[in-house]
Amino acid sequence: MARMHARRKGKSGSTHMIGREKHPEWSSLKPREIESHIIELAKKDKSTSEIGIRLRDQYAVPDVKIATGKKISRILRDNKIYPEIPEDLKNLIRRALQIREHLETNRKDNVNKRNLHNTEAKIRRLIKYYHSSKTIPEDWKYNPKQAKLMFE
Repeated sequence: MARMHARRKGKSGSTHMIGREKHPEWSSLKPREIESHIIELAKKDKSTSEIGIRLRDQYAVPDVKIATGKKISRILRDNKIYPEIPEDLKNLIRRALQIREHLETNRKDNVNKRNLHNTEAKIRRLIKYYHSSKTIPEDWKYNPKQAKLMFE
C-alpha cells in the first residue's frame, strides 16, 4: 500500500503470520476472562492500544481478535464503554494541536505548515469515514479552537 502524503511505497502490515489462526495453548486466559479484563481496563480510562499492550505484556494474550473473535473496540462497543471520539482520530487531533502551537512561535517553519495541512487532511478523511460508518454523529465537525478546549 502506498503512503498517503508521500510518493513512496510502504507495507500495510495488515496480514497475520501463518499458523496464528487459533489462540495459543500457553496463554492461560479464556475468552470471557479476556473480555472482563478489557472492560476493567477501559473503566480505568485506558485507550484501546494501551489495553492491547497491557494484555500482551501482563496477561500473555498475543492477539485479542484471535483469542476472543472480536477486536477490543468491538468488545467496548458491545458493552457501551466505547469513547465518543475514536483513538486514532483523537491522536491526530492532538498532533495537529501540537503543530499549531509550534507554528505560533515559529511562523516561518514551512515544513511544519505542510505537516499541519497533511494532518488536517487525514483528520477530515477520517471524519468522513466515521460519519459514513456512524461511529461519530453526523453533526460532529473538526474545529481547531473547539479541539483545543476539548483537550485541555
